[in-house]
Amino acid sequence: MSGLVLKLGPKERVLINGAVIENGERRSRLSIVTPNAHILRLRDAIHPEEVNTPVRRVCYIAQLVLSGDADPEEAKLQLLRGIEQLSQVLLDDDSHKRLDLATSAILDGQHYQALKALRGLLPREERLFASGSQ
Repeated sequence: MSGLVLKLGPKERVLINGAVIENGERRSRLSIVTPNAHILRLRDAIHPEEVNTPVRRVCYIAQLVLSGDADPEEAKLQLLRGIEQLSQVLLDDDSHKRLDLATSAILDGQHYQALKALRGLLPREERLFASGSQ
């Protein structure tokens, strides 16, 4: 059996195909076996008012695909363009590895993996903005 395995903490919420599902009092594990299901952990969700940096914008587009609010094919070009722009600014090897992973994931239609790779850039972006404002 393949697919996505979600490990949820107590009371953690997840969006699956438009339905918000809340875990009970104990940790649990869900195996999602339906291919192409739209899944988003709500603890990881970026809210529209938080989309105020380049990395957050690209993450948000991937998130919209996962929540089912954007068509994957229509978002694909925006995601690839955003990643290309980020690759011109984030020049270190680790950032490029994450961007390459995100690109491959998008080309394979694996938006959850793309979002995961892109989210790894958020702390780096935050540090860059913090050091630039001093």
